[in-house]
Amino acid sequence: MKQVININRALKSERLLKALTGVSVAEFNTLLPSFDAAVTKSKREQKTNRKRAEGGGRKHTLLTSQHQLFFILFYLKCYPTFDLAGFFFDVDRSRSWHWVQELLPILEKTLAWQVVLPKRKIRTVEEFMHHFPEIKDIFIDGTERPVQRPQKGKAQRKHYSGKQKEHTVRNLVVTDEQTAILCLTPTKPGSRQDYHRFKQSQLGEHIPTDVGVWVDLGFMGIKKDYPQLDVVMPHKSSKHHPLTPDQKADNQTISAGRIVVEHALAGIKRFRCLTDTYRNKSQSLADLFMLVACGLWNYHLRHA
Repeated sequence: MKQVININRALKSERLLKALTGVSVAEFNTLLPSFDAAVTKSKREQKTNRKRAEGGGRKHTLLTSQHQLFFILFYLKCYPTFDLAGFFFDVDRSRSWHWVQELLPILEKTLAWQVVLPKRKIRTVEEFMHHFPEIKDIFIDGTERPVQRPQKGKAQRKHYSGKQKEHTVRNLVVTDEQTAILCLTPTKPGSRQDYHRFKQSQLGEHIPTDVGVWVDLGFMGIKKDYPQLDVVMPHKSSKHHPLTPDQKADNQTISAGRIVVEHALAGIKRFRCLTDTYRNKSQSLADLFMLVACGLWNYHLRHA
C-alpha cells in the first residue's frame, strides 16, 4: 500500500508529477478517463482466454487505472530497469516487465482515441491534404537514440552511426509551425543517414507542391530528386567556396524558422526512454516508445 500513498502525493504536486511522469496534473486527470476505458476494454477482450477463475492469483499491486497510468508514464519518463521499477512498486522484476508489455499498448490506444498520434505513412497527396488541410509549411528532421552495442557483426554495422560515433536507431519527424508532430517514420538502424530514410519513406512523393519543406543539410540532394517540392535548405559552404554575407544571413533566417522542429524533438525527449541507451531487446518496443512519446507531446500541446 506504500506506493499508493506516494502516487497520491505526486498527484498533489505539479512539479513532482512532471518530474516523475512528464505530464502535468491537469493532463494526467484529463487523460485518465480514456485510459480507464481502454483498460476496461482490454480486460473484456482477455476474459475469453482466461486460464483461471476471475479474481484468482495474487492481488494486483496497481489497484486502479490511476495507478496503472502513473506506472507506465513513470516508466517512460524515468526509464528505470525492471529491477528498480519492481523495487519501487513492491513486485518482482518480471511483474514490472509484464506491466510494461500490457500497459504500453493500452496507452497507445488511449492516445489514438484522443487523435494525437502522428501519422506513420502518407500514401497519396490527397491523403496528406485530408489529414493536414491547413498546413502551409512542414519541418523535417532526424533524431537518433543510442542502443546497446549488438553482439553480431552485421547488426553492429547496421546500427553504427558515423555521426554519433555509437550504435543508434533513427526516426524522421515532420512537424508544423506549432511544433506538433504530424508524421513519424518507422524506427530503423542508425547507419543510414536522414536523406536515405526520407527517400525510403516515399514521403517526398506525397507532399503537395504548395507546401514549404524546411530541411537541414542532412537532406542534400532533395532539390535534385524532388524538383516539384518547395524546399527551403541552408546554403552549404566548402573549402574553396565560403559563404557570402548574404548566404550567411539566409542561413540565419532559415535556422530561426527551423527551430520549431528542434523544440518538438526536445519536447518528446523529456522522456528518458528516448535519451538513455535503449536497453530493451525488441525493435517494435523501441518504435512504440517513440510513437507514444510523440503522442504525449501532441497531447501536451493541445492542453497547453
